[in-house]
Amino acid sequence: MGERIGFIGLGNMGGRMTRRLAEAGHTVLGYDPVPERSAEAGARAAASVAEVMAGSDHVLLSLPNSSVIERVVLDPGGVLESGRAGQIVVDLSTAAPSSSIRLHAALAERRIEFLDAGVSGGAAAAEKGALTVMVGGSAQALATLDRVFAAIAEKVVHMGGSGAGHTTKVLNNFLNAVSLSATAEVMLAAKKADLDLSLVLDVINASSGVNFATRNRFPRIVRGDYLEGGLTSSLMTKDIALYVDCLHELGVPSLAASGPLAAFGLANSLGYAEQISNRVVDALGDVAGGVRLHDGGTGDPR
Repeated sequence: MGERIGFIGLGNMGGRMTRRLAEAGHTVLGYDPVPERSAEAGARAAASVAEVMAGSDHVLLSLPNSSVIERVVLDPGGVLESGRAGQIVVDLSTAAPSSSIRLHAALAERRIEFLDAGVSGGAAAAEKGALTVMVGGSAQALATLDRVFAAIAEKVVHMGGSGAGHTTKVLNNFLNAVSLSATAEVMLAAKKADLDLSLVLDVINASSGVNFATRNRFPRIVRGDYLEGGLTSSLMTKDIALYVDCLHELGVPSLAASGPLAAFGLANSLGYAEQISNRVVDALGDVAGGVRLHDGGTGDPR
């Protein structure tokens, strides 16, 4: 028999993870500002955060940013006020590590365990229950949730103490932003040079320029499939800003941040903010004279 799991935030990622938990036999009590999302994800709908906390053994969060997370946790009727000793709260969002450490300390005063658990793999991996999860906080609390994580993840790694999971996630997401924006530039240049884009990717993927974007994104983008449903350009910009703040706090120069920050900032300003971040190639293509890598998804991506 599954556990009673609360899930707060049933959007693009949270809804998919909730569905996986329900399919694995867990009873899921969901809360989202859009009430119908609970039923769509296979969860029973709660009317408030307080109701989720009261009706769940443990609670998972998947929220847009640290300011929203802090409101959900700290506001009256929120996680802190409504939780009880012994509960484990897992934040699966991409959040500022310093904020996660503060929330950990606040919840610890009420003997509520807090795990900061960044996830990677995007919507496709969430759909299949094949995410990679990087966790900060108590190893014992993490072990308690083995069956819960088994429903949503293929790989779970305990990174260390409070904040370690979200720090790892911020670092990973920055490399994701770099590879996506840089590959978008390269592929547009290849298009304007009248190169065969499939051959260009073939060569890059057998050469030193290979990266996640060249292997997993652009073979489909050049055929008009943008892999819709993943991280938006506005959220990617937020993640890059988190990276810059994190490095500032650590005393590490962030010299490589300006390129992807400019690329996704451009995408946001040209109307792609709430579209998948892969559309950054179209934003750059707009500035390059209306260039697209594909002909609408039919035919040769040359």
